[in-house]
Amino acid sequence: MQRWRGLEDIPEDWGRSVVTIGSYDGVHRGHQLIIGRAVSRARELGVPAVVVTFDPHPSEVVRPGSHPPLLAPHHRRAELMAALGVDALLILPFTAEFSKLSPADFVEKVLVDKLHAQAVVEGPNFRFGHKAAGNVALLEQLGATDDFKVDLVDLYVSGTAGGGEPFSSTLTRRLVASGDVAGAAEILGRPHRVEGVVVRGAQRGRELGYPTANVETLPHTAIPADGVYAGWLNVGDEAMPAAISVGTNPTFDGTARTVEAYAIDRVGLDLYGLHVAVDFLAYVRGMAKFETIDALLVAMAEDVKQARELIAEA
Repeated sequence: MQRWRGLEDIPEDWGRSVVTIGSYDGVHRGHQLIIGRAVSRARELGVPAVVVTFDPHPSEVVRPGSHPPLLAPHHRRAELMAALGVDALLILPFTAEFSKLSPADFVEKVLVDKLHAQAVVEGPNFRFGHKAAGNVALLEQLGATDDFKVDLVDLYVSGTAGGGEPFSSTLTRRLVASGDVAGAAEILGRPHRVEGVVVRGAQRGRELGYPTANVETLPHTAIPADGVYAGWLNVGDEAMPAAISVGTNPTFDGTARTVEAYAIDRVGLDLYGLHVAVDFLAYVRGMAKFETIDALLVAMAEDVKQARELIAEA
């Protein structure tokens, strides 16, 4: 999959294409419907499928300080989109100047002049241009003038997550924030993932017999609620069963919130400085302050036991 950052990265000889536009944070199951339709439409027409997204999140530019927690960084979204068959990903730097483009100018500069769109695939509530003034009806009107078709996809999928609420990035963030990582996984179609570099912490886990990878998470990451979880610690291509702790280590009166993963039954791991990923499978228990180290050790042994069982069931 080709990856472009900015309109200037698009090859000058780029031909017609099928395009879909959106933040696509998380590339959840609703997003997968739209992207999948764009790919299948592109195959029908014999042209590439292109996803257009933005960095930073538009809300941060329009309303500074409102950047939502992210379900997946851009490189992870790119991996997921490539797996769906996308041929090219265009990440547009979202600036104050760019945000002022009218809907017609956005279509002309991006879809017509650069990507030569033959079809545009979107959900029914798609908005674009300055102050989100453009809607699907306007997109269809502009397409009739600029020689591209608009293909609408009903992205509203629902299940048990959120009590049957339609799947969305907003709902997924809410479930992650509450610790319902199983519900989030239903929407995403995979476990929620947190990434970062392993850094040195207080090393208490090592002293207690449970050495953990202390993950310095990426900016704006959607981190689950404080507690203990079962999941996996991913290093390169290896996914190691793990018991994961999120919180401030209240037993030791900690203040910094951390994400730490203990690779179950693995010894001698040296992960410092490596970029790793932590996948959250299931919630085990809430964060608690223990009166003694012995009580903490008993709880940690039970956490590992439950995590091992949950992972084996999965």
